[in-house]
Amino acid sequence: MLNEKQSDVSVTKIAIASAIGCSIEWYDFFLYGVVSAIVFNKLFFPASDPAVSTMLTWTTYAVGFVSRPVGAVLFGHFGDRIGRKAILIITLIIMGVATFTIGLLPTYQEIGIWAPIALLALRVLQGIGIGGEWGGAVLLSIEHSPKQKRGFYGSWPQIGVPAGMCLSAGVVAAISFVTSDAEFAAWGWRIAFLLSAALVLIGIYIRMKIFETPAFTKMKEAKKEAAVPFFELWKRHPKNVLLGMGARYIEGVCFNTYAVYALAYLTATQKLPQSQVLAGITMASLITIFIIPMWGGLSDRIGRRLQFGCAAIATGLLAFPAFGVFSLPMSMPWIWIAIIIPFGIVYPALYAPQAALFSELFDTRVRYTGVSFVYHFSGIFSSGLTPLVMSWLLIQGGGKPWLIAIYIAIVSLISTLSVALMSDGSKRDIAVDAKTENVFVPENISEVKA
Repeated sequence: MLNEKQSDVSVTKIAIASAIGCSIEWYDFFLYGVVSAIVFNKLFFPASDPAVSTMLTWTTYAVGFVSRPVGAVLFGHFGDRIGRKAILIITLIIMGVATFTIGLLPTYQEIGIWAPIALLALRVLQGIGIGGEWGGAVLLSIEHSPKQKRGFYGSWPQIGVPAGMCLSAGVVAAISFVTSDAEFAAWGWRIAFLLSAALVLIGIYIRMKIFETPAFTKMKEAKKEAAVPFFELWKRHPKNVLLGMGARYIEGVCFNTYAVYALAYLTATQKLPQSQVLAGITMASLITIFIIPMWGGLSDRIGRRLQFGCAAIATGLLAFPAFGVFSLPMSMPWIWIAIIIPFGIVYPALYAPQAALFSELFDTRVRYTGVSFVYHFSGIFSSGLTPLVMSWLLIQGGGKPWLIAIYIAIVSLISTLSVALMSDGSKRDIAVDAKTENVFVPENISEVKA
Protein backbone atom coordinates (compact mmCIF):
# COMPACT_ATOMS: atom_id res chain seq x y z
CA MET A 1 0.00 0.00 0.00
CA LEU A 2 1.34 3.45 -0.88
CA ASN A 3 2.41 5.68 1.98
CA GLU A 4 1.41 9.35 1.99
CA LYS A 5 4.67 10.54 0.38
CA GLN A 6 4.50 7.96 -2.41
CA SER A 7 0.83 8.82 -2.96
CA ASP A 8 1.65 12.52 -3.30
CA VAL A 9 4.34 11.73 -5.89
CA SER A 10 1.86 9.61 -7.87
CA VAL A 11 -0.89 12.23 -7.76
CA THR A 12 1.62 14.96 -8.68
CA LYS A 13 2.56 13.04 -11.83
CA ILE A 14 -1.12 12.69 -12.74
CA ALA A 15 -1.77 16.39 -12.07
CA ILE A 16 1.18 17.43 -14.24
CA ALA A 17 0.01 15.06 -17.00
CA SER A 18 -3.46 16.63 -16.82
CA ALA A 19 -1.94 20.11 -17.02
CA ILE A 20 0.10 19.18 -20.11
CA GLY A 21 -2.90 17.58 -21.83
CA CYS A 22 -5.11 20.58 -21.08
CA SER A 23 -2.43 22.99 -22.33
CA ILE A 24 -2.25 21.13 -25.64
CA GLU A 25 -6.04 21.15 -26.10
CA TRP A 26 -6.34 24.85 -25.21
CA TYR A 27 -3.42 25.64 -27.53
CA ASP A 28 -5.49 24.14 -30.35
CA PHE A 29 -8.63 26.00 -29.32
CA PHE A 30 -7.02 29.43 -28.79
CA LEU A 31 -4.84 29.15 -31.90
CA TYR A 32 -7.92 29.57 -34.05
CA GLY A 33 -8.74 32.85 -32.31
CA VAL A 34 -5.18 34.15 -32.63
CA VAL A 35 -5.06 33.51 -36.38
CA SER A 36 -8.70 34.34 -37.21
CA ALA A 37 -8.49 38.10 -37.60
CA ILE A 38 -5.01 37.97 -39.16
CA VAL A 39 -5.48 35.40 -41.91
CA PHE A 40 -8.83 33.59 -42.06
CA ASN A 41 -10.91 36.61 -43.09
CA LYS A 42 -8.64 37.02 -46.15
CA LEU A 43 -8.17 33.37 -47.15
CA PHE A 44 -11.39 31.53 -46.33
CA PHE A 45 -14.14 34.03 -47.05
CA PRO A 46 -15.12 36.21 -50.04
CA ALA A 47 -12.69 39.12 -50.32
CA SER A 48 -15.19 41.48 -51.98
CA ASP A 49 -16.39 42.87 -48.62
CA PRO A 50 -13.73 42.88 -45.86
CA ALA A 51 -16.28 43.76 -43.16
CA VAL A 52 -18.48 40.79 -44.07
CA SER A 53 -15.43 38.52 -44.24
CA THR A 54 -14.32 39.56 -40.76
CA MET A 55 -17.82 39.11 -39.36
CA LEU A 56 -18.07 35.61 -40.84
CA THR A 57 -14.65 34.78 -39.44
CA TRP A 58 -15.75 35.71 -35.90
CA THR A 59 -18.98 33.78 -36.42
CA THR A 60 -17.01 30.59 -37.00
CA TYR A 61 -14.92 31.47 -33.94
CA ALA A 62 -18.08 31.79 -31.80
CA VAL A 63 -19.37 28.44 -33.06
CA GLY A 64 -16.58 26.84 -31.05
CA PHE A 65 -18.17 28.17 -27.85
CA VAL A 66 -21.68 27.05 -28.82
CA SER A 67 -20.54 23.51 -29.68
CA ARG A 68 -18.67 23.08 -26.37
CA PRO A 69 -21.83 22.13 -24.38
CA VAL A 70 -22.55 19.47 -27.02
CA GLY A 71 -19.16 17.93 -26.33
CA ALA A 72 -19.75 18.29 -22.60
CA VAL A 73 -22.97 16.26 -22.69
CA LEU A 74 -21.74 13.74 -25.28
CA PHE A 75 -18.38 12.92 -23.71
CA GLY A 76 -19.71 13.44 -20.20
CA HIS A 77 -22.14 10.59 -20.90
CA PHE A 78 -19.42 8.18 -21.95
CA GLY A 79 -16.95 9.49 -19.38
CA ASP A 80 -19.44 8.57 -16.66
CA ARG A 81 -20.13 5.18 -18.19
CA ILE A 82 -16.87 3.83 -19.64
CA GLY A 83 -14.21 5.89 -17.88
CA ARG A 84 -12.35 9.20 -17.66
CA LYS A 85 -9.04 8.05 -19.19
CA ALA A 86 -10.46 6.59 -22.41
CA ILE A 87 -12.54 9.69 -23.16
CA LEU A 88 -9.60 12.02 -22.57
CA ILE A 89 -7.57 10.18 -25.19
CA ILE A 90 -10.48 10.40 -27.65
CA THR A 91 -11.01 14.14 -27.09
CA LEU A 92 -7.30 14.80 -27.55
CA ILE A 93 -7.33 12.94 -30.88
CA ILE A 94 -10.47 14.80 -32.07
CA MET A 95 -8.94 18.16 -31.19
CA GLY A 96 -5.61 17.30 -32.79
CA VAL A 97 -7.12 15.98 -36.02
CA ALA A 98 -9.37 19.06 -36.38
CA THR A 99 -6.51 21.49 -35.75
CA PHE A 100 -4.06 19.64 -38.02
CA THR A 101 -6.64 19.50 -40.82
CA ILE A 102 -7.23 23.27 -40.61
CA GLY A 103 -3.54 23.63 -41.42
CA LEU A 104 -4.10 21.68 -44.66
CA LEU A 105 -7.33 23.37 -45.83
CA PRO A 106 -7.47 24.83 -49.35
CA THR A 107 -8.48 28.49 -49.48
CA TYR A 108 -11.65 30.16 -50.81
CA GLN A 109 -9.80 31.03 -54.01
CA GLU A 110 -9.03 27.35 -54.57
CA ILE A 111 -12.30 25.58 -53.67
CA GLY A 112 -14.81 28.38 -53.23
CA ILE A 113 -17.64 28.07 -50.74
CA TRP A 114 -16.37 24.69 -49.52
CA ALA A 115 -13.46 26.44 -47.79
CA PRO A 116 -15.55 28.28 -45.15
CA ILE A 117 -17.88 25.27 -44.82
CA ALA A 118 -14.93 22.99 -44.05
CA LEU A 119 -13.47 25.57 -41.66
CA LEU A 120 -16.80 25.82 -39.83
CA ALA A 121 -17.09 22.03 -39.54
CA LEU A 122 -13.60 21.73 -38.12
CA ARG A 123 -14.27 24.56 -35.64
CA VAL A 124 -17.35 22.64 -34.46
CA LEU A 125 -15.15 19.58 -33.92
CA GLN A 126 -12.72 21.71 -31.91
CA GLY A 127 -15.56 22.92 -29.72
CA ILE A 128 -16.88 19.40 -29.19
CA GLY A 129 -13.39 18.18 -28.34
CA ILE A 130 -12.67 20.87 -25.76
CA GLY A 131 -16.18 20.36 -24.36
CA GLY A 132 -15.24 16.81 -23.41
CA GLU A 133 -11.68 17.61 -22.36
CA TRP A 134 -11.94 19.92 -19.36
CA GLY A 135 -14.21 17.80 -17.18
CA GLY A 136 -12.20 14.65 -17.68
CA ALA A 137 -8.86 16.36 -17.10
CA VAL A 138 -9.87 17.90 -13.78
CA LEU A 139 -11.49 14.66 -12.59
CA LEU A 140 -8.34 12.73 -13.43
CA SER A 141 -6.51 14.90 -10.90
CA ILE A 142 -9.24 15.34 -8.31
CA GLU A 143 -10.47 11.75 -8.12
CA HIS A 144 -6.88 10.62 -7.52
CA SER A 145 -6.28 13.28 -4.85
CA PRO A 146 -6.63 13.02 -1.07
CA LYS A 147 -9.54 15.18 0.05
CA GLN A 148 -7.30 17.58 1.98
CA LYS A 149 -5.40 18.42 -1.25
CA ARG A 150 -8.14 18.38 -3.89
CA GLY A 151 -7.95 22.14 -4.39
CA PHE A 152 -4.20 22.03 -5.01
CA TYR A 153 -4.08 19.05 -7.36
CA GLY A 154 -7.33 20.05 -9.08
CA SER A 155 -5.83 23.44 -9.91
CA TRP A 156 -3.09 21.98 -12.11
CA PRO A 157 -5.32 21.25 -15.14
CA GLN A 158 -6.50 24.88 -14.81
CA ILE A 159 -3.02 25.95 -15.87
CA GLY A 160 -3.97 24.73 -19.35
CA VAL A 161 -5.98 27.86 -20.23
CA PRO A 162 -3.28 30.51 -19.64
CA ALA A 163 -0.55 28.13 -20.84
CA GLY A 164 -2.44 27.30 -24.03
CA MET A 165 -3.17 30.96 -24.65
CA CYS A 166 0.49 31.96 -24.17
CA LEU A 167 1.74 29.02 -26.24
CA SER A 168 -0.55 29.75 -29.19
CA ALA A 169 0.29 33.46 -29.17
CA GLY A 170 3.99 32.69 -28.76
CA VAL A 171 4.11 30.21 -31.64
CA VAL A 172 2.31 32.62 -33.98
CA ALA A 173 4.59 35.47 -32.90
CA ALA A 174 7.70 33.35 -33.51
CA ILE A 175 6.54 32.29 -36.97
CA SER A 176 5.64 35.90 -37.79
CA PHE A 177 9.13 37.00 -36.69
CA VAL A 178 10.94 34.64 -39.11
CA THR A 179 8.59 35.14 -42.09
CA SER A 180 7.48 38.14 -44.08
CA ASP A 181 3.82 39.19 -44.05
CA ALA A 182 3.34 37.61 -47.47
CA GLU A 183 5.01 34.34 -46.41
CA PHE A 184 2.99 34.16 -43.21
CA ALA A 185 -0.27 34.64 -45.13
CA ALA A 186 0.75 32.13 -47.80
CA TRP A 187 2.03 29.26 -45.65
CA GLY A 188 3.53 30.41 -42.36
CA TRP A 189 0.28 30.31 -40.38
CA ARG A 190 -0.21 26.67 -41.35
CA ILE A 191 2.89 25.62 -39.39
CA ALA A 192 1.22 26.55 -36.10
CA PHE A 193 -1.73 24.26 -36.89
CA LEU A 194 0.39 21.39 -38.22
CA LEU A 195 2.51 21.55 -35.06
CA SER A 196 -0.56 20.30 -33.19
CA ALA A 197 0.12 16.77 -34.47
CA ALA A 198 3.40 16.54 -32.54
CA LEU A 199 1.84 18.04 -29.41
CA VAL A 200 -1.10 15.62 -29.53
CA LEU A 201 1.20 12.60 -29.88
CA ILE A 202 3.03 13.76 -26.75
CA GLY A 203 -0.30 14.19 -24.96
CA ILE A 204 -1.55 10.74 -25.97
CA TYR A 205 1.69 9.12 -24.82
CA ILE A 206 1.40 10.81 -21.41
CA ARG A 207 -2.26 9.90 -20.95
CA MET A 208 -1.69 6.27 -21.90
CA LYS A 209 0.55 5.99 -18.82
CA ILE A 210 -2.18 7.12 -16.41
CA PHE A 211 -4.51 4.79 -14.50
CA GLU A 212 -8.27 5.17 -14.26
CA THR A 213 -9.44 7.10 -11.20
CA PRO A 214 -10.20 5.16 -7.97
CA ALA A 215 -13.65 6.74 -7.60
CA PHE A 216 -14.76 5.68 -11.08
CA THR A 217 -13.21 2.21 -10.70
CA LYS A 218 -15.10 1.69 -7.43
CA MET A 219 -18.36 2.82 -9.00
CA LYS A 220 -17.78 0.62 -12.08
CA GLU A 221 -17.03 -2.48 -9.99
CA ALA A 222 -20.23 -1.90 -8.04
CA LYS A 223 -22.11 -1.65 -11.36
CA LYS A 224 -23.69 1.67 -10.36
CA GLU A 225 -23.30 3.46 -13.71
CA ALA A 226 -26.13 5.81 -14.60
CA ALA A 227 -28.12 4.75 -17.67
CA VAL A 228 -28.34 8.34 -18.92
CA PRO A 229 -26.06 10.55 -16.80
CA PHE A 230 -27.49 13.82 -18.14
CA PHE A 231 -31.04 12.83 -17.07
CA GLU A 232 -29.86 11.70 -13.66
CA LEU A 233 -27.85 14.90 -13.23
CA TRP A 234 -31.01 16.99 -13.49
CA LYS A 235 -33.05 14.59 -11.34
CA ARG A 236 -30.58 14.43 -8.44
CA HIS A 237 -28.60 17.66 -8.64
CA PRO A 238 -30.66 20.45 -10.28
CA LYS A 239 -29.84 22.96 -7.54
CA ASN A 240 -26.10 22.29 -7.78
CA VAL A 241 -26.14 22.61 -11.56
CA LEU A 242 -27.72 26.07 -11.32
CA LEU A 243 -25.48 27.18 -8.44
CA GLY A 244 -22.41 25.96 -10.31
CA MET A 245 -23.35 27.99 -13.38
CA GLY A 246 -24.04 31.01 -11.18
CA ALA A 247 -20.61 30.71 -9.58
CA ARG A 248 -18.93 30.30 -12.96
CA TYR A 249 -20.53 33.53 -14.19
CA ILE A 250 -17.93 35.90 -12.70
CA GLU A 251 -14.98 33.72 -13.70
CA GLY A 252 -16.00 33.72 -17.37
CA VAL A 253 -16.77 37.45 -17.32
CA CYS A 254 -13.44 38.28 -15.66
CA PHE A 255 -11.40 36.27 -18.14
CA ASN A 256 -13.11 37.68 -21.19
CA THR A 257 -13.06 41.23 -19.84
CA TYR A 258 -9.28 41.39 -19.47
CA ALA A 259 -8.07 38.79 -21.99
CA VAL A 260 -10.48 39.65 -24.83
CA TYR A 261 -12.55 42.82 -24.43
CA ALA A 262 -9.80 44.99 -22.91
CA LEU A 263 -7.70 44.47 -26.05
CA ALA A 264 -10.50 45.74 -28.30
CA TYR A 265 -11.41 48.61 -25.96
CA LEU A 266 -7.87 49.88 -25.45
CA THR A 267 -6.84 49.63 -29.11
CA ALA A 268 -10.05 50.75 -30.84
CA THR A 269 -11.40 53.26 -28.32
CA GLN A 270 -8.26 54.51 -26.60
CA LYS A 271 -6.00 54.09 -29.66
CA LEU A 272 -3.24 52.33 -27.75
CA PRO A 273 -0.70 50.13 -29.60
CA GLN A 274 -1.98 46.57 -29.94
CA SER A 275 1.45 45.05 -29.27
CA GLN A 276 1.80 46.87 -25.95
CA VAL A 277 -1.69 45.94 -24.76
CA LEU A 278 -1.00 42.32 -25.73
CA ALA A 279 2.22 42.49 -23.73
CA GLY A 280 0.21 43.37 -20.62
CA ILE A 281 -2.27 40.54 -21.21
CA THR A 282 0.59 38.09 -21.82
CA MET A 283 2.37 39.16 -18.62
CA ALA A 284 -0.85 38.62 -16.66
CA SER A 285 -1.31 35.17 -18.25
CA LEU A 286 2.25 34.15 -17.39
CA ILE A 287 1.74 35.23 -13.77
CA THR A 288 -1.50 33.23 -13.71
CA ILE A 289 0.33 30.04 -14.72
CA PHE A 290 2.55 30.19 -11.65
CA ILE A 291 0.03 31.53 -9.15
CA ILE A 292 -2.84 29.09 -9.88
CA PRO A 293 -1.38 26.20 -7.78
CA MET A 294 -0.79 28.63 -4.89
CA TRP A 295 -4.44 29.69 -4.86
CA GLY A 296 -5.51 26.04 -5.27
CA GLY A 297 -3.50 25.05 -2.22
CA LEU A 298 -4.86 27.97 -0.20
CA SER A 299 -8.43 26.87 -0.96
CA ASP A 300 -7.67 23.58 0.81
CA ARG A 301 -6.78 25.49 3.97
CA ILE A 302 -9.31 28.34 4.15
CA GLY A 303 -12.19 26.77 2.20
CA ARG A 304 -13.08 26.96 -1.47
CA ARG A 305 -16.39 28.74 -1.01
CA LEU A 306 -14.85 31.46 1.16
CA GLN A 307 -11.93 32.02 -1.22
CA PHE A 308 -14.14 32.01 -4.32
CA GLY A 309 -16.65 34.41 -2.75
CA CYS A 310 -13.96 36.86 -1.62
CA ALA A 311 -12.28 36.73 -5.04
CA ALA A 312 -15.64 37.33 -6.75
CA ILE A 313 -16.28 40.44 -4.65
CA ALA A 314 -12.72 41.67 -5.26
CA THR A 315 -13.22 41.20 -9.01
CA GLY A 316 -16.37 43.31 -8.92
CA LEU A 317 -14.73 46.09 -6.93
CA LEU A 318 -11.55 46.15 -9.04
CA ALA A 319 -13.55 46.72 -12.22
CA PHE A 320 -14.03 50.39 -11.28
CA PRO A 321 -10.37 51.41 -10.83
CA ALA A 322 -9.33 49.18 -13.74
CA PHE A 323 -11.70 50.83 -16.21
CA GLY A 324 -10.90 54.19 -14.63
CA VAL A 325 -7.30 53.68 -15.67
CA PHE A 326 -8.34 52.34 -19.08
CA SER A 327 -10.45 55.43 -19.81
CA LEU A 328 -7.83 58.03 -18.84
CA PRO A 329 -4.68 59.08 -20.73
CA MET A 330 -2.39 56.97 -18.54
CA SER A 331 1.09 55.69 -19.34
CA MET A 332 1.42 52.06 -20.43
CA PRO A 333 2.83 50.73 -17.09
CA TRP A 334 -0.39 51.86 -15.38
CA ILE A 335 -2.44 50.06 -18.07
CA TRP A 336 -0.43 46.91 -17.43
CA ILE A 337 -1.00 47.17 -13.68
CA ALA A 338 -4.75 47.64 -14.27
CA ILE A 339 -4.73 44.37 -16.25
CA ILE A 340 -2.32 42.35 -14.11
CA ILE A 341 -3.94 42.92 -10.69
CA PRO A 342 -7.48 41.72 -11.55
CA PHE A 343 -6.47 39.22 -14.25
CA GLY A 344 -3.06 37.95 -13.19
CA ILE A 345 -3.52 37.93 -9.40
CA VAL A 346 -7.22 37.92 -8.42
CA TYR A 347 -8.62 35.88 -11.33
CA PRO A 348 -6.56 32.77 -10.40
CA ALA A 349 -8.21 32.84 -6.96
CA LEU A 350 -11.47 32.16 -8.82
CA TYR A 351 -10.17 29.75 -11.43
CA ALA A 352 -7.82 27.63 -9.28
CA PRO A 353 -10.41 26.16 -6.84
CA GLN A 354 -13.16 25.94 -9.46
CA ALA A 355 -12.36 22.38 -10.51
CA ALA A 356 -12.57 21.02 -6.95
CA LEU A 357 -15.56 23.23 -6.11
CA PHE A 358 -17.60 21.87 -9.04
CA SER A 359 -16.42 18.26 -8.63
CA GLU A 360 -17.62 18.20 -5.02
CA LEU A 361 -21.14 19.13 -6.15
CA PHE A 362 -21.84 15.83 -7.92
CA ASP A 363 -21.73 12.06 -7.37
CA THR A 364 -19.24 9.89 -9.26
CA ARG A 365 -21.87 8.41 -11.60
CA VAL A 366 -22.73 11.86 -13.03
CA ARG A 367 -19.63 13.90 -12.11
CA TYR A 368 -18.05 14.03 -15.59
CA THR A 369 -21.35 15.17 -17.09
CA GLY A 370 -22.03 17.59 -14.23
CA VAL A 371 -18.74 19.49 -14.16
CA SER A 372 -18.51 19.57 -17.97
CA PHE A 373 -22.04 20.86 -18.47
CA VAL A 374 -21.77 23.50 -15.75
CA TYR A 375 -18.47 24.78 -17.11
CA HIS A 376 -19.26 24.80 -20.81
CA PHE A 377 -22.95 25.70 -20.87
CA SER A 378 -22.36 28.66 -18.56
CA GLY A 379 -19.51 29.60 -20.89
CA ILE A 380 -22.06 30.68 -23.50
CA PHE A 381 -23.31 33.60 -21.40
CA SER A 382 -20.32 34.14 -19.11
CA SER A 383 -17.65 33.95 -21.81
CA GLY A 384 -19.02 33.91 -25.34
CA LEU A 385 -21.43 36.84 -24.91
CA THR A 386 -19.26 39.02 -22.65
CA PRO A 387 -17.51 41.08 -25.37
CA LEU A 388 -20.86 41.67 -27.10
CA VAL A 389 -22.58 42.71 -23.85
CA MET A 390 -19.75 45.07 -22.95
CA SER A 391 -19.70 46.64 -26.40
CA TRP A 392 -23.43 47.35 -26.05
CA LEU A 393 -23.00 48.76 -22.53
CA LEU A 394 -20.25 51.07 -23.76
CA ILE A 395 -22.64 52.50 -26.35
CA GLN A 396 -25.43 52.84 -23.78
CA GLY A 397 -23.00 54.63 -21.48
CA GLY A 398 -22.14 57.23 -24.08
CA GLY A 399 -18.64 55.84 -24.59
CA LYS A 400 -17.90 55.78 -20.84
CA PRO A 401 -17.10 52.36 -19.31
CA TRP A 402 -18.97 52.72 -16.00
CA LEU A 403 -21.93 50.57 -17.03
CA ILE A 404 -19.42 47.83 -17.82
CA ALA A 405 -17.94 48.11 -14.31
CA ILE A 406 -21.44 48.03 -12.78
CA TYR A 407 -22.26 44.92 -14.84
CA ILE A 408 -19.13 43.16 -13.54
CA ALA A 409 -20.04 44.15 -9.97
CA ILE A 410 -23.58 42.75 -10.36
CA VAL A 411 -22.20 39.50 -11.80
CA SER A 412 -19.79 39.25 -8.87
CA LEU A 413 -22.72 39.45 -6.45
CA ILE A 414 -24.60 36.71 -8.34
CA SER A 415 -21.57 34.43 -8.14
CA THR A 416 -20.94 35.24 -4.48
CA LEU A 417 -24.56 34.38 -3.63
CA SER A 418 -24.29 31.16 -5.63
CA VAL A 419 -21.25 29.86 -3.70
CA ALA A 420 -22.83 30.97 -0.41
CA LEU A 421 -25.86 28.77 -1.16
CA MET A 422 -23.70 25.72 -1.97
CA SER A 423 -23.16 22.99 0.60
CA ASP A 424 -19.54 22.57 1.69
CA GLY A 425 -18.27 19.44 -0.05
CA SER A 426 -14.58 19.83 0.78
CA LYS A 427 -14.71 17.27 3.60
CA ARG A 428 -16.78 14.63 1.81
CA ASP A 429 -15.44 11.41 0.34
CA ILE A 430 -16.28 11.99 -3.32
CA ALA A 431 -16.12 8.25 -4.03
CA VAL A 432 -19.26 7.89 -1.88
CA ASP A 433 -22.58 9.26 -3.13
CA ALA A 434 -23.93 12.23 -1.20
CA LYS A 435 -27.46 12.12 0.20
CA THR A 436 -29.93 13.33 -2.40
CA GLU A 437 -33.65 13.81 -2.66
CA ASN A 438 -35.75 10.67 -2.84
CA VAL A 439 -36.47 10.81 -6.53
CA PHE A 440 -36.94 8.15 -9.14
CA VAL A 441 -33.84 7.67 -11.27
CA PRO A 442 -33.95 4.92 -13.92
CA GLU A 443 -31.28 2.26 -13.57
CA ASN A 444 -31.90 0.92 -17.07
CA ILE A 445 -32.50 2.78 -20.28
CA SER A 446 -35.71 0.80 -20.79
CA GLU A 447 -37.16 2.55 -17.74
CA VAL A 448 -36.86 5.97 -19.35
CA LYS A 449 -40.30 6.95 -20.63
CA ALA A 450 -40.51 8.46 -24.07
